[in-house]
Amino acid sequence: MAQETGMPDIQLDSAGLYREDIFTDRKAGTIRRLVPVTVDGNTDPKRTVLYSGQTQLLTPNGVLPLGFEIEASSLEDAIGKFPDAVKEALEQAIEEAREFRREAASRIVVPDVGGGMPGAGSLPGGGKIKL
Repeated sequence: MAQETGMPDIQLDSAGLYREDIFTDRKAGTIRRLVPVTVDGNTDPKRTVLYSGQTQLLTPNGVLPLGFEIEASSLEDAIGKFPDAVKEALEQAIEEAREFRREAASRIVVPDVGGGMPGAGSLPGGGKIKL
């Protein structure tokens, strides 16, 4: 009888295997090509090859890593689409940062009106904060 360890049972999906090829110019970034393969390691022509890109941009706050998908039919196509994909990923990151700031700025801390110490009323001087 196997002893229960509490560890998750992690298994690879044999129908969803990919071989990863990495291409870089060592300057602008990296393109990853994920080639679908069968369980015996041969290329699976029934599934689509996937491309993704990675780069880093230097900002006043430090290095900003960007990762993004590239809709491409070949490595040459992915290289050609890399600059536009970087711009799109950067615009998305900037918009997410703006949204995060808006959400943080709109958080209003409301004092607990009903709780607090028994018998305590309003603060002297006409304050509206209740204890």
